Amino acid sequence: MNGSGIDYEVVFRALPGPVALLTTDLVYADVNDSFLSMTGRTRDQVVGRYIFDVFPDNPGDPDASGMRNLLASLRRVAETGERDTMALQRYDVVDPSTPGVWEERYWSPVNTPVFDEDGKVALILHRVEEVTELMRARGRGGAADGDRARVLEAELYTRARELQELNEQLRRAHAREHEVALSLQAAMLPAPGPIGERSAAVRYRPAVGALNVCGDWYDLAELPGERLAVAVGDVVGHGLAAAGVMGQLRSALSAASRVATGPARALDVLGLYARSVEGAESTTVFLAVVDWSDRTLTYSSAGHPPAALLHPDGTVEFLDGATDPPLGARPEHVARPQAAAAFTAGASLVLYTDGLVERRHEDIDRGLRRLAGSLARHHGAGPEPLADAILADLMPSGGATDDTALIVIGL
Repeated sequence: MNGSGIDYEVVFRALPGPVALLTTDLVYADVNDSFLSMTGRTRDQVVGRYIFDVFPDNPGDPDASGMRNLLASLRRVAETGERDTMALQRYDVVDPSTPGVWEERYWSPVNTPVFDEDGKVALILHRVEEVTELMRARGRGGAADGDRARVLEAELYTRARELQELNEQLRRAHAREHEVALSLQAAMLPAPGPIGERSAAVRYRPAVGALNVCGDWYDLAELPGERLAVAVGDVVGHGLAAAGVMGQLRSALSAASRVATGPARALDVLGLYARSVEGAESTTVFLAVVDWSDRTLTYSSAGHPPAALLHPDGTVEFLDGATDPPLGARPEHVARPQAAAAFTAGASLVLYTDGLVERRHEDIDRGLRRLAGSLARHHGAGPEPLADAILADLMPSGGATDDTALIVIGL
């Protein structure tokens, strides 16, 4: 029972459609009565067991693909947090009362993620409808008039199979693009070199999906007079096109930050340049200049999540005093704002992209609170261990659905 007064466990068991809850390890956490009735299993035969121990593929059918297709769908849901509606599947089932006898069965599955309070996939809701009778009606060429609607529905199976094959071809093409894009990105985002006596840690985690890669970048540039320019950015879009735009903007900002009078002016220059680059609109960027001679940070943001300044006592200050719209968001050019913050020896500056803090179905402020909590717990750590701790605390176990770049500078 919860605050609404509704007992959702009772509701789950009474659902007229067959539904199961799976852990991300694909073990049955619970099933409703309709699921047990449809599959001919008891609760003890299902709950607590691995899905494919309960329902393996028919060993007598060399073309059986139901288990492989379902496994791929469930893994996609666990890794991406996206619902997956599968094409109709032939998945034969053995009758527990007659071992060794397999029945030809057809199913229409939908797999949906269930998130925990941190936005991570905790369970997978597996809903499945049996359409075996429709397929049998389709096989009877001379069906009676009363069966014609069913036969028409069953014809969708053939179209669905064709669509599934096309989707698989697209998936393979996207996977090839993914590999090329990652190689291009690795060439354009080399590991930072030494920055004098200062220490820095950089982490980059590509998205788990083949389509969701290559929009993020980072850059560090030594400046005269004990200064360092550090930037992160995020291009809207994915794949090779985003990787190309990212490379152009990163190079332009790296040059601008070396000659501009401050972060705001460098972003002004980048914004003007972005207007001539197709696909650069709405890119977000955060640029900070660290000056160790007077222990100040000057910064400016073009619509990017705020950098975090971790003070030696564990307090966290988000640098949100100079936030402006993303590149190209205004119809006319307007000078960007700039702000400053003081730091003391032993502090850390943390820049990142939104893959670290944003999660579906929640406000970004919640992700920022998670980041602040992680920084406070690990204050005093050097850049390398602090970067590893942040990723361990904030990244989803199956990987994020968006790229994540992270820079930690020891101050």
